[in-house]
Amino acid sequence: MDDEVGRQRTWREFSGAVNMTASELRRWLDGDHSQSVGQRPDGGESTGHASGRHVAQILETKKSDLSHADFDQMRRVIDYVKRHVAQRPSGDVEDTAWRHSLMNWGHDPLKENS
Repeated sequence: MDDEVGRQRTWREFSGAVNMTASELRRWLDGDHSQSVGQRPDGGESTGHASGRHVAQILETKKSDLSHADFDQMRRVIDYVKRHVAQRPSGDVEDTAWRHSLMNWGHDPLKENS
């Protein structure tokens, strides 16, 4: 889906899914909570943490300069956020692995109504 219409739709959906700024995301990724959640396929950095670094880079890049790989990542972020938001646990989620994992991907569920 690399046609212009598809890219526009991806950009729109990504902009809706990612509600953290690049600076908010980078600050989050530097903290201990962000590094304590997620799958670590090779034992190193978690998938979500690496994704967050890529998301911050996308947010700092002019839309016209985004690569095919950036759009692929944007689609992964959209899918992840949709899946995990639908699995919201009951109760206070402020200090949960569920929220921390979503934040690694650039989505803070506590900001949804802001």
